Amino acid sequence: MHDFRKLDVWNRSMNFTTSIYQLTGDFPDNEKFGLISQMRRSAVSIPSNIAEGAGRNSNKEFAQFLSISLGSAFELETQLILSQRLGFIENNNNEILEELDEICKMLNSLKQRFTKL
Repeated sequence: MHDFRKLDVWNRSMNFTTSIYQLTGDFPDNEKFGLISQMRRSAVSIPSNIAEGAGRNSNKEFAQFLSISLGSAFELETQLILSQRLGFIENNNNEILEELDEICKMLNSLKQRFTKL
């Protein structure tokens, strides 16, 4: 078992999830049960799967949950790009996508480390 609270990627993804909640708070009300809900679930899935995987009995299982987190991150990236295209987020707001990209790199690196063990 690993202490997920000490992982930089978990802490960073928790902060990122908070940012997604704040960002989607400005979306149109008619997206409450659509894009807002989906983006928030995708964002929450990233640190949640890191935590769940950390509690598993093997490094292989941990790596699998890191893969699931990575999948959620890519899902969220698609939703962010769609939000830009729909005009819910300014096209020049690349900071959020850059942060998500860094989280993806961290997840991938950690996954590689536990896959090799």
